[in-house]
Amino acid sequence: MPNPNLDAALTALIAGARRISVARRIAGDVEERLLQTIVDATARLFHAEAASIALHERDPERLEFRVASGARGAGAIGLTVKPSQGIAGYVFSTGQALALSDVASDPRFDRETAERTGYVPRSIAAVPLLGEQGTVGVLQVLDKQDSSAFSLQDMELLAVFAGQAAVAIEAARVQRDSGRLLVDLLSRIGSEELSEGAAEALASAATSTLDVDDENPFWQLVDRISSLRSLSDREVAMVSDILEVVAAHARPSPRRG
Repeated sequence: MPNPNLDAALTALIAGARRISVARRIAGDVEERLLQTIVDATARLFHAEAASIALHERDPERLEFRVASGARGAGAIGLTVKPSQGIAGYVFSTGQALALSDVASDPRFDRETAERTGYVPRSIAAVPLLGEQGTVGVLQVLDKQDSSAFSLQDMELLAVFAGQAAVAIEAARVQRDSGRLLVDLLSRIGSEELSEGAAEALASAATSTLDVDDENPFWQLVDRISSLRSLSDREVAMVSDILEVVAAHARPSPRRG
């Protein structure tokens, strides 16, 4: 028997998923840009040879180095390690920050992985990215150019950068994981009527038309709007007025009795 409450909830969730898809399309890869900004600032502030951020990913479980900066940082991008492997894995799995002035003498250091990046550091500082649901990644800094070790003040400052990165990651993943969120909410709303499998199937069907091909007129319009960021306030207001006229024209006229 149809459940009007469930139908209304599903309609609202689909609308929310569509808004998230539009925001993602307009903003682009917000997560990547924010994280790149953070590692760029970290490398400059510490005068470091390299700085990088590794994020925890699933299926399979791994730490993936997503962004890097500094003269020696580029080789780390795209590298993946096990969540318990090396210095990054230790910091991720324990949630504890770590500073080493002689990494070669520490048994936790994974020299083979370092060599894959094209740069073997002498010193390293690493802090966990702590989100509300646990550790989401690791921020690393390699080899300060003006010192052979990282101070307590360095680690405190690095923790501030890590906090900003964690906030950016969790905010961006709300967009990226909108489908997973929809499944979870559907399961909760219809817990007495929907199995987990049924909720996944329903969410898949509901969102299958959101990310349609680029030739769709709606997404072409979204892309046009995305390109307007450099306009002045006056020009944006003019475009907004034009869209309002078009939207008013598209609304159905009220029927006369």
